[in-house]
Order: sequence, then C-alpha cells, then structure tokens
Amino acid sequence: MIFQDNIIKQHLKNVYFITGTPCGGKTTVSKALGERFGIPVYDIDRMFPIHQLMSDEVSQPAMNRSFKDADEFFGRSVREYREWLINNTAEQLGFVLLDLIKLSQDGIVLCDCHLTLEQAQKLTDPSRIAFFIKEPVDLVDEYCSRPDHKGFCDFIHSASDIEKAKATCNETLHTLNEANYTAVKNSGYFWIDRSEGKTVAETVRLTAEHFGWLSPDEVNIEKVNKGTALEAELLRFVENCSWDDTKQHISEMIRNHELTDWETMFAAIVDGKIVGMASALKTDYYPLPEITPWVSCIFVSEGYRGHRISEKLISHANSYLKELGFERSYIPSVTVGLYELYGYRYLKDITNYGGGTDHLFFKDLK
Repeated sequence: MIFQDNIIKQHLKNVYFITGTPCGGKTTVSKALGERFGIPVYDIDRMFPIHQLMSDEVSQPAMNRSFKDADEFFGRSVREYREWLINNTAEQLGFVLLDLIKLSQDGIVLCDCHLTLEQAQKLTDPSRIAFFIKEPVDLVDEYCSRPDHKGFCDFIHSASDIEKAKATCNETLHTLNEANYTAVKNSGYFWIDRSEGKTVAETVRLTAEHFGWLSPDEVNIEKVNKGTALEAELLRFVENCSWDDTKQHISEMIRNHELTDWETMFAAIVDGKIVGMASALKTDYYPLPEITPWVSCIFVSEGYRGHRISEKLISHANSYLKELGFERSYIPSVTVGLYELYGYRYLKDITNYGGGTDHLFFKDLK
C-alpha cells in the first residue's frame, strides 16, 4: 500500500523537524528546545537499532548489511560508502514516519532527523522545519569529540590506518552534504549556519520564534474575578470565539454572574490579550450532582494552539482546587487520549442533559 504525500503530511501536522548537515548542531538544539518547552524529542539515530531489529534483509538490505571490522567498513570507496548512507536513511524513513504519526496524535513532537530539501517539501510545511548546517569540511574529528559519539569514535580508531579511515569518512560526508548545504542556503527555508557563532540560547530562541512557539513564561494564567475589567474582556473573548456550540452558554454564565462561592473562570493571557480560558465549577452539563468539582470551559484560540496553554490552564485550575481542599477534579470530553496526557484517567461514560454520551475523566490532586 502506498500513501500519498499529502496524506502523510496531514498526519504529521503535530511534528516539528530539526534537520541539517553533520555537526550543524541539530541534536544540541533539539534537546534544548525539548527541555525549554516540555516537548518530547524523537531522535532517529537512537531509534535506528530498534528499527533494525524490525527490518529484514530483503526489504531493508542496507540496514541489515554487516561489517566484520572498521577496515572493511571504511575500506569501501567513497561512492559505495555514500550510497550505503543514503540507502540506510531511505530505508529507515518508513519506520520513522509510522512512529511519528503514532506519537504525535495527541500532541507536538520534535524530530531530530536527516531530511533533504526534497523530502522536507513532501513531508511538512516550511513553518515546521528548521535546518542547522555547517560547511561539510573535515567533520570527523569534531564528530568524534562529542561524548554521545564515543561508539563511533572508538570504532574509527580501531582501523588499521586511522588517518585513511578518517579521510574516507570526511570525503564521503563532504560529497554527501555539500550540495545540500548550498541548496539550503539558497532556499526559502529557515536555516542557521553553525559557523556564524550563535550561542545555543540564541539559536533556541530564533528557532522557537520560527516555529511560533511561546515560551512558558510568555503565558500568564489569571483568575477572573467578578465585576473586573478582566471579566469584561473575557466576556468579549467568549462572544467572539469560534466555539459555537458552547459560547452562548458560557457568555450568559459570565454576564449573569452565575458562578457562586468558589466557582471561577481562568484566562490565559499572552502579550496583554486573552487567548484561552478554563473554569472550576460545582456542576457541569450533566445530571450528576454527586460529582464535583469540574474543570470545564477549556478553550484556546486557534492561533495559539500547540503551545501547551490548555495544560497550563488545567494545571492552574487544579492548583486552585487543591488549595480549597479538593482531592480530585473531573473533566468531561468526547475524545479519548487528550486529557490522559495531563494526568487524568478514564472513569466512565456519562450522559449529558442533551442526551449525548461523553467520557468522564478524573485526576487525584493529592
């Protein structure tokens, strides 16, 4: 079965790609971005041994080719070495895409990988890929100097003629990446050349801006008190949001001050404007008075989705409820697999006042 590129691209819409040439800094930046934004990083080099076990000699011959020692491995011609590297990457790509489709179903994934410009055009949009490059000249010594490449370093130093092995490897990497290095610089894609001397922090900032990611400290969650300017602003936000099925009910709840006692709304604010909301309620749209409290009215504007704002809203609401002495909170949903990411567990199916069936999830706040 062959899947068309547009189908694969649609299923990869939650995947952001970090790619480029060897020693361009992509692994370092991927790790820093993942830590900064709390996003899982998928490293295809680390996954290669797993994919190799899943492969077979007929379908993935390059992935299954073995070498008795470093002399045989580096004793190949540059052309043979280059073709083997290309075929390895191509054969692994199928495993990678299936992994990414599965991992990104319910959230953003950052992929540290090897993609050419042609592959990038087929698999993703320019806004979701960044190229980190370095002129591919004399890369082996730098590559071997990194602790995470110790295995390769030991292997190449086990060759009978180490300098010849290094020369073969350097020439192979140069011929493999020279054209791509030039093409990336002349493309309309986002790229950073490591030789420009940018710090990791600066590179992470520029890449996050390119991806449109908000840093956690750029999102402020505020409790909305009755009769305040923030309440009026939230009402305008709800009235103009795209949540057509529910916005009239929430608008009336805010306008008529229907929240009582500890019940409240929360607003997510970016650059002084509301971009999302959530609530802590005694009851929700279900005839279940014995169940309380509910975290509800969770909504984030389309342009700000993918920044974990929903998670911050839910976390803030739960912290508020925990301070009030509640030991558990509940969230209703029509979907499965979303709120589990935030620590919730499925409890049971429930029927709403309209007769529809939803799923009820709970989280212990202890």
